[in-house]
Amino acid sequence: MRASAAPRIPVSPPGQPSPDRVKLLNRYILREHLGPLFFALTALTSLMLLNYIAKEFGKLVGKGLPWSVIGEFFLLAIPFTVAMTLPMAVLVATLYAFGRLASENEITAIKASGIGVNRLLVPVLAGGAFLSLLMVAFNDQILPRANHRLRNLQEDIAQKKPTFALREQVINAIQEGRLYLRAGKIDPSTNRMREVAIFDLGDPGKRRTIYADSGYIALSTSGSDLKLTLFHGYMQDVSRQTPGELQRLFYQTNHIRVRGVGNQLKHTENEYKGDREMSVCEMSREVHRLDNEYADARREFEKHTVNQVHILATGRSIVTGDTARAVAERPSLARAYCMALSVVGGLVAKKPPPAAPTGVTGLTGQPGTAAVIGATGAAAAPPAAATTRQFMLAEVTVDPAALAATERNGADMARIRIQTSLRSLDSLGVEIHKKFALSLACLVFVLFGAPIALRFPRGGVGLTIGVSLFVFALYYVGLIVGESTADRDYLPPWLAMWGTNIIFVAVGLMLLRTVGSERVSSRGGDMAERFEAARDRIRALGRRLRAAPAGP
Repeated sequence: MRASAAPRIPVSPPGQPSPDRVKLLNRYILREHLGPLFFALTALTSLMLLNYIAKEFGKLVGKGLPWSVIGEFFLLAIPFTVAMTLPMAVLVATLYAFGRLASENEITAIKASGIGVNRLLVPVLAGGAFLSLLMVAFNDQILPRANHRLRNLQEDIAQKKPTFALREQVINAIQEGRLYLRAGKIDPSTNRMREVAIFDLGDPGKRRTIYADSGYIALSTSGSDLKLTLFHGYMQDVSRQTPGELQRLFYQTNHIRVRGVGNQLKHTENEYKGDREMSVCEMSREVHRLDNEYADARREFEKHTVNQVHILATGRSIVTGDTARAVAERPSLARAYCMALSVVGGLVAKKPPPAAPTGVTGLTGQPGTAAVIGATGAAAAPPAAATTRQFMLAEVTVDPAALAATERNGADMARIRIQTSLRSLDSLGVEIHKKFALSLACLVFVLFGAPIALRFPRGGVGLTIGVSLFVFALYYVGLIVGESTADRDYLPPWLAMWGTNIIFVAVGLMLLRTVGSERVSSRGGDMAERFEAARDRIRALGRRLRAAPAGP
Protein backbone atom coordinates (compact mmCIF):
# COMPACT_ATOMS: atom_id res chain seq x y z
CA MET A 1 0.00 0.00 0.00
CA ARG A 2 1.39 3.39 -0.99
CA ALA A 3 0.33 5.68 1.83
CA SER A 4 1.96 8.68 0.19
CA ALA A 5 -0.13 8.34 -2.97
CA ALA A 6 -3.45 9.09 -1.27
CA PRO A 7 -4.55 12.75 -1.24
CA ARG A 8 -4.92 14.72 1.97
CA ILE A 9 -8.67 15.06 2.19
CA PRO A 10 -10.01 17.80 4.52
CA VAL A 11 -11.95 16.47 7.51
CA SER A 12 -15.71 17.09 7.59
CA PRO A 13 -18.72 15.49 9.29
CA PRO A 14 -19.58 11.98 8.01
CA GLY A 15 -21.98 11.97 5.09
CA GLN A 16 -21.34 15.66 4.36
CA PRO A 17 -18.27 15.94 2.11
CA SER A 18 -16.99 19.49 1.84
CA PRO A 19 -16.63 21.21 -1.58
CA ASP A 20 -12.87 21.40 -1.11
CA ARG A 21 -12.70 17.67 -0.49
CA VAL A 22 -14.74 16.95 -3.62
CA LYS A 23 -12.58 19.24 -5.78
CA LEU A 24 -9.39 17.71 -4.44
CA LEU A 25 -10.75 14.22 -5.00
CA ASN A 26 -11.79 15.05 -8.56
CA ARG A 27 -8.31 16.31 -9.38
CA TYR A 28 -6.74 13.25 -7.78
CA ILE A 29 -8.93 10.79 -9.72
CA LEU A 30 -8.25 12.54 -13.02
CA ARG A 31 -4.51 12.72 -12.31
CA GLU A 32 -4.48 8.97 -11.70
CA HIS A 33 -5.88 8.48 -15.22
CA LEU A 34 -3.64 10.88 -17.15
CA GLY A 35 -0.44 8.85 -16.93
CA PRO A 36 -1.95 5.52 -18.06
CA LEU A 37 -3.94 7.34 -20.76
CA PHE A 38 -0.91 8.95 -22.40
CA PHE A 39 1.15 5.79 -22.06
CA ALA A 40 -1.56 3.58 -23.58
CA LEU A 41 -2.26 6.09 -26.36
CA THR A 42 1.43 6.32 -27.28
CA ALA A 43 2.01 2.58 -27.12
CA LEU A 44 -1.10 1.57 -29.07
CA THR A 45 -0.62 4.27 -31.70
CA SER A 46 3.01 3.25 -32.17
CA LEU A 47 2.12 -0.41 -32.56
CA MET A 48 -0.60 0.23 -35.12
CA LEU A 49 1.57 2.73 -36.98
CA LEU A 50 4.46 0.25 -37.09
CA ASN A 51 2.12 -2.34 -38.53
CA TYR A 52 1.05 0.13 -41.22
CA ILE A 53 4.66 1.09 -41.94
CA ALA A 54 5.59 -2.58 -42.34
CA LYS A 55 2.92 -2.93 -45.03
CA GLU A 56 3.72 0.25 -46.96
CA PHE A 57 7.46 0.72 -46.43
CA GLY A 58 8.50 -1.58 -49.25
CA LYS A 59 6.35 0.35 -51.71
CA LEU A 60 8.07 3.65 -50.95
CA VAL A 61 11.71 3.05 -50.00
CA GLY A 62 13.97 2.39 -52.97
CA LYS A 63 11.66 4.18 -55.41
CA GLY A 64 13.65 7.42 -55.47
CA LEU A 65 11.32 9.34 -53.19
CA PRO A 66 12.77 11.99 -50.84
CA TRP A 67 12.57 11.27 -47.14
CA SER A 68 10.33 14.30 -46.64
CA VAL A 69 7.67 12.69 -48.84
CA ILE A 70 7.97 9.36 -47.01
CA GLY A 71 7.69 11.18 -43.68
CA GLU A 72 4.62 13.09 -44.89
CA PHE A 73 3.08 9.82 -46.08
CA PHE A 74 3.29 8.23 -42.63
CA LEU A 75 2.45 11.48 -40.82
CA LEU A 76 -0.85 11.62 -42.69
CA ALA A 77 -1.60 8.07 -41.51
CA ILE A 78 -1.43 9.10 -37.82
CA PRO A 79 -4.94 10.69 -37.61
CA PHE A 80 -6.64 7.47 -38.69
CA THR A 81 -4.55 5.53 -36.18
CA VAL A 82 -5.37 7.94 -33.34
CA ALA A 83 -9.08 7.75 -34.14
CA MET A 84 -8.90 4.00 -33.49
CA THR A 85 -6.50 3.96 -30.53
CA LEU A 86 -7.85 6.78 -28.34
CA PRO A 87 -10.96 4.81 -27.23
CA MET A 88 -8.65 1.84 -26.53
CA ALA A 89 -6.38 4.05 -24.41
CA VAL A 90 -9.35 5.36 -22.43
CA LEU A 91 -10.38 1.80 -21.53
CA VAL A 92 -6.83 0.84 -20.54
CA ALA A 93 -6.47 3.95 -18.35
CA THR A 94 -9.84 3.36 -16.68
CA LEU A 95 -9.11 -0.28 -15.88
CA TYR A 96 -5.61 0.45 -14.59
CA ALA A 97 -6.44 3.53 -12.50
CA PHE A 98 -9.52 2.17 -10.75
CA GLY A 99 -7.91 -1.23 -10.31
CA ARG A 100 -4.93 0.36 -8.56
CA LEU A 101 -7.14 2.51 -6.33
CA ALA A 102 -9.17 -0.53 -5.27
CA SER A 103 -6.21 -2.87 -4.78
CA GLU A 104 -4.42 -0.38 -2.48
CA ASN A 105 -7.56 0.18 -0.36
CA GLU A 106 -7.86 3.82 -1.40
CA ILE A 107 -11.47 3.19 -2.45
CA THR A 108 -12.19 1.90 1.07
CA ALA A 109 -10.61 5.00 2.61
CA ILE A 110 -12.63 7.29 0.37
CA LYS A 111 -15.86 5.45 1.27
CA ALA A 112 -15.00 5.80 4.96
CA SER A 113 -14.75 9.57 4.50
CA GLY A 114 -18.39 9.72 3.41
CA ILE A 115 -18.00 9.70 -0.39
CA GLY A 116 -19.81 7.00 -2.33
CA VAL A 117 -18.14 4.88 -5.00
CA ASN A 118 -20.45 6.13 -7.74
CA ARG A 119 -19.33 9.68 -6.94
CA LEU A 120 -15.81 8.71 -8.01
CA LEU A 121 -17.06 8.11 -11.54
CA VAL A 122 -18.30 11.68 -12.01
CA PRO A 123 -14.94 13.30 -12.92
CA VAL A 124 -13.97 10.34 -15.11
CA LEU A 125 -17.31 10.40 -16.94
CA ALA A 126 -16.89 14.16 -17.42
CA GLY A 127 -13.41 13.56 -18.82
CA GLY A 128 -14.74 10.83 -21.12
CA ALA A 129 -17.49 13.16 -22.35
CA PHE A 130 -14.90 15.87 -23.04
CA LEU A 131 -12.74 13.41 -25.02
CA SER A 132 -15.84 12.27 -26.94
CA LEU A 133 -16.62 15.86 -27.97
CA LEU A 134 -12.98 16.35 -28.90
CA MET A 135 -13.05 13.18 -31.00
CA VAL A 136 -16.21 14.32 -32.80
CA ALA A 137 -14.38 17.45 -33.95
CA PHE A 138 -11.26 15.40 -34.75
CA ASN A 139 -13.13 12.78 -36.79
CA ASP A 140 -15.17 15.43 -38.59
CA GLN A 141 -12.48 17.96 -39.47
CA ILE A 142 -8.94 16.61 -39.15
CA LEU A 143 -9.40 12.96 -40.14
CA PRO A 144 -11.21 13.53 -43.49
CA ARG A 145 -8.69 16.15 -44.56
CA ALA A 146 -5.78 13.88 -43.69
CA ASN A 147 -7.38 10.99 -45.61
CA HIS A 148 -7.97 13.24 -48.62
CA ARG A 149 -4.41 14.54 -48.58
CA LEU A 150 -3.05 11.00 -48.18
CA ARG A 151 -4.98 9.79 -51.21
CA ASN A 152 -3.75 12.72 -53.30
CA LEU A 153 -0.19 11.98 -52.20
CA GLN A 154 -0.61 8.34 -53.20
CA GLU A 155 -1.81 9.45 -56.63
CA ASP A 156 1.15 11.82 -56.97
CA ILE A 157 3.53 9.00 -56.09
CA ALA A 158 1.73 6.80 -58.59
CA GLN A 159 2.37 9.33 -61.34
CA LYS A 160 6.04 9.40 -60.42
CA LYS A 161 6.50 5.65 -60.20
CA PRO A 162 4.91 3.58 -62.95
CA THR A 163 5.08 0.41 -60.82
CA PHE A 164 3.11 2.21 -58.13
CA ALA A 165 0.47 3.24 -60.70
CA LEU A 166 0.13 0.00 -62.64
CA ARG A 167 -2.90 -2.10 -61.86
CA GLU A 168 -3.33 -5.76 -62.56
CA GLN A 169 -5.71 -6.96 -65.28
CA VAL A 170 -6.10 -3.36 -66.54
CA ILE A 171 -4.72 -1.65 -69.66
CA ASN A 172 -2.43 1.05 -68.20
CA ALA A 173 -1.32 4.08 -70.20
CA ILE A 174 2.49 4.40 -70.14
CA GLN A 175 2.41 7.13 -72.81
CA GLU A 176 -1.07 8.38 -73.55
CA GLY A 177 -2.01 7.62 -77.15
CA ARG A 178 1.27 5.83 -77.87
CA LEU A 179 2.07 2.98 -75.47
CA TYR A 180 -0.17 0.85 -73.24
CA LEU A 181 0.67 -2.06 -70.95
CA ARG A 182 -1.37 -4.84 -69.41
CA ALA A 183 -0.06 -7.32 -66.83
CA GLY A 184 -1.88 -10.23 -65.27
CA LYS A 185 0.16 -10.09 -62.04
CA ILE A 186 2.39 -7.33 -60.61
CA ASP A 187 4.64 -7.54 -57.56
CA PRO A 188 5.22 -3.93 -56.40
CA SER A 189 8.11 -4.89 -54.12
CA THR A 190 10.21 -6.50 -56.91
CA ASN A 191 8.69 -4.78 -60.01
CA ARG A 192 8.18 -8.24 -61.56
CA MET A 193 5.28 -8.73 -64.00
CA ARG A 194 3.65 -11.84 -65.40
CA GLU A 195 1.46 -12.36 -68.48
CA VAL A 196 2.53 -9.08 -70.06
CA ALA A 197 0.98 -7.49 -73.15
CA ILE A 198 2.24 -4.19 -74.62
CA PHE A 199 0.29 -2.28 -77.26
CA ASP A 200 2.51 0.07 -79.30
CA LEU A 201 0.54 2.69 -81.26
CA GLY A 202 3.47 5.04 -81.86
CA ASP A 203 3.93 4.15 -85.56
CA PRO A 204 0.90 5.32 -87.58
CA GLY A 205 1.78 2.89 -90.37
CA LYS A 206 1.50 -0.29 -88.32
CA ARG A 207 0.25 -1.73 -85.07
CA ARG A 208 2.69 -3.65 -82.91
CA THR A 209 1.72 -5.94 -80.02
CA ILE A 210 4.32 -7.47 -77.73
CA TYR A 211 3.58 -10.46 -75.50
CA ALA A 212 5.79 -11.89 -72.75
CA ASP A 213 5.54 -14.64 -70.19
CA SER A 214 7.16 -12.40 -67.54
CA GLY A 215 9.33 -9.33 -67.16
CA TYR A 216 10.62 -6.47 -65.05
CA ILE A 217 9.86 -2.76 -65.11
CA ALA A 218 12.19 -0.07 -63.73
CA LEU A 219 13.33 3.49 -64.21
CA SER A 220 16.71 4.43 -65.58
CA THR A 221 19.40 5.95 -63.38
CA SER A 222 18.43 9.44 -64.45
CA GLY A 223 14.80 8.69 -63.70
CA SER A 224 13.58 10.05 -67.03
CA ASP A 225 13.30 6.79 -69.02
CA LEU A 226 11.39 3.59 -68.40
CA LYS A 227 13.15 0.27 -68.92
CA LEU A 228 11.22 -2.92 -69.66
CA THR A 229 12.91 -6.33 -69.64
CA LEU A 230 10.69 -9.07 -71.08
CA PHE A 231 11.24 -12.85 -71.16
CA HIS A 232 9.92 -15.68 -73.33
CA GLY A 233 7.50 -14.02 -75.71
CA TYR A 234 6.90 -12.71 -79.18
CA MET A 235 5.99 -9.51 -81.00
CA GLN A 236 3.68 -9.23 -83.95
CA ASP A 237 3.26 -6.40 -86.47
CA VAL A 238 0.25 -5.68 -88.66
CA SER A 239 0.69 -3.08 -91.43
CA ARG A 240 -2.19 -0.79 -92.31
CA GLN A 241 -1.34 -1.08 -96.00
CA THR A 242 -1.33 -4.88 -96.01
CA PRO A 243 -3.71 -5.92 -93.20
CA GLY A 244 -3.79 -9.48 -94.48
CA GLU A 245 -0.11 -10.02 -93.60
CA LEU A 246 1.16 -10.71 -90.10
CA GLN A 247 4.80 -10.66 -89.00
CA ARG A 248 5.69 -12.51 -85.81
CA LEU A 249 9.07 -12.57 -84.07
CA PHE A 250 9.83 -14.84 -81.11
CA TYR A 251 12.43 -13.93 -78.48
CA GLN A 252 13.93 -15.14 -75.21
CA THR A 253 14.83 -11.71 -73.82
CA ASN A 254 13.66 -8.33 -75.08
CA HIS A 255 14.81 -4.94 -73.74
CA ILE A 256 12.55 -1.93 -74.33
CA ARG A 257 13.39 1.63 -73.36
CA VAL A 258 10.63 4.24 -73.23
CA ARG A 259 12.07 7.74 -73.20
CA GLY A 260 10.61 10.78 -71.52
CA VAL A 261 8.46 9.03 -68.92
CA GLY A 262 9.79 11.34 -66.21
CA ASN A 263 10.51 10.90 -62.53
CA GLN A 264 9.36 14.14 -60.94
CA LEU A 265 6.95 14.18 -58.05
CA LYS A 266 4.26 16.75 -58.80
CA HIS A 267 1.84 17.68 -56.07
CA THR A 268 -1.69 17.86 -57.43
CA GLU A 269 -5.10 18.36 -55.83
CA ASN A 270 -7.95 16.10 -56.83
CA GLU A 271 -11.27 17.61 -55.80
CA TYR A 272 -13.09 14.28 -55.70
CA LYS A 273 -13.70 12.98 -52.19
CA GLY A 274 -14.76 9.55 -51.00
CA ASP A 275 -17.04 9.03 -48.03
CA ARG A 276 -14.06 8.79 -45.66
CA GLU A 277 -12.68 12.06 -47.00
CA MET A 278 -15.79 14.15 -46.40
CA SER A 279 -16.92 15.95 -43.28
CA VAL A 280 -20.32 15.27 -41.75
CA CYS A 281 -21.86 18.35 -43.39
CA GLU A 282 -20.46 17.40 -46.79
CA MET A 283 -21.90 13.91 -46.43
CA SER A 284 -25.22 15.40 -45.30
CA ARG A 285 -25.41 17.44 -48.51
CA GLU A 286 -24.53 14.35 -50.52
CA VAL A 287 -27.28 12.40 -48.75
CA HIS A 288 -29.78 15.12 -49.69
CA ARG A 289 -28.67 14.93 -53.32
CA LEU A 290 -29.02 11.16 -53.32
CA ASP A 291 -32.48 11.46 -51.77
CA ASN A 292 -33.55 13.59 -54.73
CA GLU A 293 -31.94 11.15 -57.15
CA TYR A 294 -33.70 8.23 -55.47
CA ALA A 295 -37.07 10.02 -55.59
CA ASP A 296 -36.57 10.88 -59.27
CA ALA A 297 -35.66 7.26 -60.05
CA ARG A 298 -38.78 6.06 -58.21
CA ARG A 299 -40.95 8.41 -60.28
CA GLU A 300 -39.32 7.19 -63.48
CA PHE A 301 -39.85 3.57 -62.45
CA GLU A 302 -43.53 4.19 -61.68
CA LYS A 303 -44.07 6.01 -64.97
CA HIS A 304 -42.47 3.28 -67.09
CA THR A 305 -44.26 0.53 -65.17
CA VAL A 306 -47.68 2.14 -65.62
CA ASN A 307 -47.00 2.81 -69.31
CA GLN A 308 -45.93 -0.78 -69.84
CA VAL A 309 -49.10 -2.13 -68.21
CA HIS A 310 -51.25 0.31 -70.18
CA ILE A 311 -49.62 -0.72 -73.47
CA LEU A 312 -50.15 -4.42 -72.79
CA ALA A 313 -53.79 -3.78 -71.86
CA THR A 314 -54.88 -1.22 -74.50
CA GLY A 315 -52.09 -1.06 -77.08
CA ARG A 316 -51.60 2.63 -76.30
CA SER A 317 -48.98 4.50 -74.27
CA ILE A 318 -49.47 7.32 -71.77
CA VAL A 319 -46.57 9.81 -71.73
CA THR A 320 -46.67 12.40 -68.96
CA GLY A 321 -44.82 15.70 -68.81
CA ASP A 322 -44.93 16.23 -65.07
CA THR A 323 -42.80 18.68 -63.13
CA ALA A 324 -40.29 17.13 -60.71
CA ARG A 325 -40.38 18.30 -57.11
CA ALA A 326 -37.34 18.59 -54.87
CA VAL A 327 -37.36 16.36 -51.80
CA ALA A 328 -37.23 18.18 -48.48
CA GLU A 329 -34.11 17.49 -46.42
CA ARG A 330 -35.04 14.85 -43.86
CA PRO A 331 -34.21 15.23 -40.14
CA SER A 332 -31.07 13.34 -39.20
CA LEU A 333 -28.18 13.30 -36.79
CA ALA A 334 -25.91 14.85 -39.42
CA ARG A 335 -28.34 17.70 -40.10
CA ALA A 336 -28.73 18.47 -36.38
CA TYR A 337 -24.95 18.44 -35.95
CA CYS A 338 -24.41 20.79 -38.90
CA MET A 339 -27.05 23.20 -37.58
CA ALA A 340 -25.43 23.18 -34.14
CA LEU A 341 -22.01 23.68 -35.73
CA SER A 342 -23.30 26.68 -37.65
CA VAL A 343 -24.80 28.22 -34.52
CA VAL A 344 -21.66 27.66 -32.45
CA GLY A 345 -19.40 29.01 -35.18
CA GLY A 346 -21.60 31.98 -35.92
CA LEU A 347 -22.01 30.81 -39.51
CA VAL A 348 -25.77 30.95 -39.71
CA ALA A 349 -26.63 32.09 -43.23
CA LYS A 350 -30.16 32.21 -44.55
CA LYS A 351 -30.12 30.98 -48.11
CA PRO A 352 -33.16 30.94 -50.40
CA PRO A 353 -34.45 27.43 -51.00
CA PRO A 354 -33.22 25.93 -54.26
CA ALA A 355 -35.61 26.08 -57.15
CA ALA A 356 -37.29 22.78 -57.85
CA PRO A 357 -35.83 21.21 -61.00
CA THR A 358 -38.19 20.52 -63.84
CA GLY A 359 -38.53 17.01 -65.11
CA VAL A 360 -40.72 13.96 -65.13
CA THR A 361 -42.12 13.05 -61.71
CA GLY A 362 -44.48 10.22 -62.56
CA LEU A 363 -47.49 9.32 -60.44
CA THR A 364 -46.33 11.18 -57.33
CA GLY A 365 -45.65 14.53 -59.04
CA GLN A 366 -48.01 17.34 -59.95
CA PRO A 367 -50.26 16.44 -62.85
CA GLY A 368 -49.05 17.91 -66.09
CA THR A 369 -49.79 17.33 -69.74
CA ALA A 370 -50.42 13.94 -71.22
CA ALA A 371 -50.65 12.55 -74.70
CA VAL A 372 -52.22 9.23 -75.65
CA ILE A 373 -50.76 7.31 -78.56
CA GLY A 374 -52.83 4.63 -80.21
CA ALA A 375 -51.59 1.65 -82.08
CA THR A 376 -51.90 3.60 -85.32
CA GLY A 377 -49.79 6.50 -84.06
CA ALA A 378 -52.56 9.12 -83.70
CA ALA A 379 -51.70 11.58 -80.95
CA ALA A 380 -54.22 13.60 -78.99
CA ALA A 381 -53.36 17.31 -78.73
CA PRO A 382 -52.39 18.48 -75.24
CA PRO A 383 -54.41 21.22 -73.55
CA ALA A 384 -53.51 24.73 -74.66
CA ALA A 385 -53.26 26.05 -71.09
CA ALA A 386 -50.55 23.62 -70.02
CA THR A 387 -47.56 25.31 -68.35
CA THR A 388 -45.36 22.32 -67.57
CA ARG A 389 -42.80 20.77 -69.88
CA GLN A 390 -44.40 18.72 -72.68
CA PHE A 391 -43.13 15.77 -74.69
CA MET A 392 -43.23 16.54 -78.42
CA LEU A 393 -44.64 13.47 -80.17
CA ALA A 394 -44.61 12.91 -83.90
CA GLU A 395 -47.38 11.04 -85.67
CA VAL A 396 -45.57 7.84 -86.60
CA THR A 397 -46.61 4.25 -86.76
CA VAL A 398 -45.96 2.64 -83.37
CA ASP A 399 -45.62 -1.04 -82.66
CA PRO A 400 -47.17 -1.89 -79.23
CA ALA A 401 -44.61 -4.66 -78.66
CA ALA A 402 -41.73 -2.25 -79.35
CA LEU A 403 -43.32 0.35 -77.05
CA ALA A 404 -43.67 -2.22 -74.28
CA ALA A 405 -40.03 -3.27 -74.70
CA THR A 406 -38.92 0.38 -74.53
CA GLU A 407 -40.87 0.96 -71.34
CA ARG A 408 -39.51 -2.25 -69.84
CA ASN A 409 -35.95 -1.11 -70.55
CA GLY A 410 -36.71 2.26 -69.01
CA ALA A 411 -38.09 0.57 -65.89
CA ASP A 412 -34.96 -1.60 -65.65
CA MET A 413 -32.69 1.44 -65.88
CA ALA A 414 -34.73 3.24 -63.22
CA ARG A 415 -34.51 0.16 -60.98
CA ILE A 416 -30.71 0.18 -61.31
CA ARG A 417 -30.67 3.87 -60.35
CA ILE A 418 -32.81 3.10 -57.31
CA GLN A 419 -30.49 0.31 -56.16
CA THR A 420 -27.39 2.44 -56.74
CA SER A 421 -28.87 5.35 -54.78
CA LEU A 422 -29.84 3.07 -51.88
CA ARG A 423 -26.35 1.55 -51.70
CA SER A 424 -24.76 5.01 -51.69
CA LEU A 425 -27.20 6.22 -49.03
CA ASP A 426 -26.41 3.22 -46.84
CA SER A 427 -22.66 3.74 -47.25
CA LEU A 428 -22.88 7.43 -46.34
CA GLY A 429 -25.22 6.71 -43.43
CA VAL A 430 -22.77 4.16 -42.05
CA GLU A 431 -19.87 6.60 -42.30
CA ILE A 432 -21.82 9.42 -40.63
CA HIS A 433 -22.93 7.30 -37.68
CA LYS A 434 -19.50 5.69 -37.38
CA LYS A 435 -17.90 9.10 -36.75
CA PHE A 436 -20.21 9.74 -33.80
CA ALA A 437 -20.32 6.17 -32.48
CA LEU A 438 -16.55 5.80 -32.47
CA SER A 439 -16.18 9.18 -30.76
CA LEU A 440 -18.69 8.28 -28.05
CA ALA A 441 -16.76 5.07 -27.38
CA CYS A 442 -14.48 7.12 -25.08
CA LEU A 443 -17.43 7.68 -22.73
CA VAL A 444 -18.80 4.17 -23.21
CA PHE A 445 -15.51 2.54 -22.22
CA VAL A 446 -15.33 4.61 -19.03
CA LEU A 447 -18.83 3.47 -18.11
CA PHE A 448 -17.94 -0.14 -18.91
CA GLY A 449 -14.38 -0.36 -17.58
CA ALA A 450 -14.74 1.33 -14.18
CA PRO A 451 -17.13 -1.18 -12.58
CA ILE A 452 -15.07 -4.11 -13.87
CA ALA A 453 -11.92 -2.71 -12.27
CA LEU A 454 -13.75 -2.06 -8.98
CA ARG A 455 -15.30 -5.53 -8.94
CA PHE A 456 -11.98 -7.33 -9.51
CA PRO A 457 -9.27 -5.18 -7.89
CA ARG A 458 -6.78 -8.05 -7.62
CA GLY A 459 -6.56 -8.45 -11.39
CA GLY A 460 -3.73 -5.93 -11.78
CA VAL A 461 -2.01 -5.52 -15.14
CA GLY A 462 -3.21 -8.96 -16.27
CA LEU A 463 -6.84 -7.92 -15.90
CA THR A 464 -6.15 -4.65 -17.69
CA ILE A 465 -4.53 -6.32 -20.69
CA GLY A 466 -6.93 -9.25 -20.85
CA VAL A 467 -10.14 -7.25 -20.55
CA SER A 468 -8.81 -4.59 -22.94
CA LEU A 469 -7.96 -7.09 -25.67
CA PHE A 470 -11.28 -8.89 -25.25
CA VAL A 471 -13.32 -5.67 -25.34
CA PHE A 472 -11.34 -4.28 -28.29
CA ALA A 473 -11.95 -7.45 -30.26
CA LEU A 474 -15.68 -7.45 -29.51
CA TYR A 475 -16.11 -3.75 -30.20
CA TYR A 476 -14.29 -3.53 -33.50
CA VAL A 477 -15.63 -6.84 -34.78
CA GLY A 478 -19.08 -5.43 -33.97
CA LEU A 479 -18.28 -2.31 -36.01
CA ILE A 480 -17.02 -4.33 -38.97
CA VAL A 481 -19.99 -6.70 -38.93
CA GLY A 482 -22.38 -3.79 -38.51
CA GLU A 483 -20.85 -1.93 -41.43
CA SER A 484 -21.06 -5.00 -43.64
CA THR A 485 -24.69 -5.71 -42.77
CA ALA A 486 -25.69 -2.06 -43.24
CA ASP A 487 -23.98 -1.88 -46.64
CA ARG A 488 -26.05 -4.91 -47.68
CA ASP A 489 -29.22 -3.27 -46.34
CA TYR A 490 -29.78 -5.92 -43.66
CA LEU A 491 -29.75 -3.34 -40.85
CA PRO A 492 -30.35 0.42 -40.77
CA PRO A 493 -27.05 2.31 -40.59
CA TRP A 494 -27.78 3.86 -37.17
CA LEU A 495 -28.46 0.49 -35.55
CA ALA A 496 -25.46 -1.15 -37.21
CA MET A 497 -23.07 1.50 -35.88
CA TRP A 498 -24.67 2.24 -32.51
CA GLY A 499 -25.62 -1.33 -31.62
CA THR A 500 -22.23 -2.14 -30.08
CA ASN A 501 -22.27 1.04 -27.97
CA ILE A 502 -25.80 0.27 -26.78
CA ILE A 503 -24.77 -3.23 -25.65
CA PHE A 504 -21.70 -2.00 -23.76
CA VAL A 505 -23.66 0.82 -22.10
CA ALA A 506 -26.34 -1.63 -20.95
CA VAL A 507 -23.74 -4.00 -19.48
CA GLY A 508 -21.91 -1.10 -17.81
CA LEU A 509 -25.10 0.20 -16.19
CA MET A 510 -25.92 -3.27 -14.83
CA LEU A 511 -22.44 -3.55 -13.34
CA LEU A 512 -22.69 -0.08 -11.82
CA ARG A 513 -25.78 -1.12 -9.85
CA THR A 514 -23.67 -3.46 -7.72
CA VAL A 515 -20.52 -1.35 -7.41
CA GLY A 516 -21.61 0.39 -4.19
CA SER A 517 -23.29 -2.68 -2.68
CA GLU A 518 -22.01 -3.75 0.71
CA ARG A 519 -22.20 -7.37 -0.42
CA VAL A 520 -19.34 -6.72 -2.79
CA SER A 521 -16.06 -7.77 -1.26
CA SER A 522 -13.24 -5.28 -1.33
CA ARG A 523 -10.91 -8.07 -2.37
CA GLY A 524 -12.87 -9.16 -5.40
CA GLY A 525 -14.73 -12.18 -3.96
CA ASP A 526 -18.19 -11.07 -5.00
CA MET A 527 -18.65 -13.63 -7.79
CA ALA A 528 -17.73 -16.56 -5.52
CA GLU A 529 -20.10 -15.28 -2.87
CA ARG A 530 -22.92 -15.05 -5.40
CA PHE A 531 -22.31 -18.58 -6.67
CA GLU A 532 -22.30 -19.88 -3.10
CA ALA A 533 -25.55 -18.05 -2.28
CA ALA A 534 -27.20 -19.41 -5.43
CA ARG A 535 -26.09 -22.92 -4.50
CA ASP A 536 -27.55 -22.54 -1.00
CA ARG A 537 -30.88 -21.38 -2.41
CA ILE A 538 -31.04 -24.35 -4.76
CA ARG A 539 -30.33 -26.74 -1.89
CA ALA A 540 -33.01 -25.12 0.28
CA LEU A 541 -35.51 -25.40 -2.56
CA GLY A 542 -34.67 -29.09 -2.93
CA ARG A 543 -35.21 -29.71 0.79
CA ARG A 544 -38.63 -28.00 0.69
CA LEU A 545 -39.69 -30.06 -2.29
CA ARG A 546 -38.67 -33.30 -0.55
CA ALA A 547 -40.47 -32.28 2.65
CA ALA A 548 -43.72 -31.39 0.86
CA PRO A 549 -46.52 -33.94 1.42
CA ALA A 550 -47.31 -36.21 -1.48
CA GLY A 551 -50.58 -35.56 -3.34
CA PRO A 552 -53.61 -37.87 -3.15
